[in-house]
Amino acid sequence: MTTEPLNWIKSSYSGGGGQCIEWAPSNASDTGIVPVRDSKHVRGPVLNVPAGAFASFVAGVKAGEFGTV
Repeated sequence: MTTEPLNWIKSSYSGGGGQCIEWAPSNASDTGIVPVRDSKHVRGPVLNVPAGAFASFVAGVKAGEFGTV
């Protein structure tokens, strides 16, 4: 397991509304995990999502399976 800091990414669609998550996919191919956190609480808890589940979630969002806000 690496001890390097994670490279967190926030969607360019997030704007400034404060309703964002960040993810750190850079090590997913090595670890099989995509860390996810609340962008407002960067020192808060991190969810470790299996890479396959995260990919399925993103595909569902892109396909409109979760509706719109």
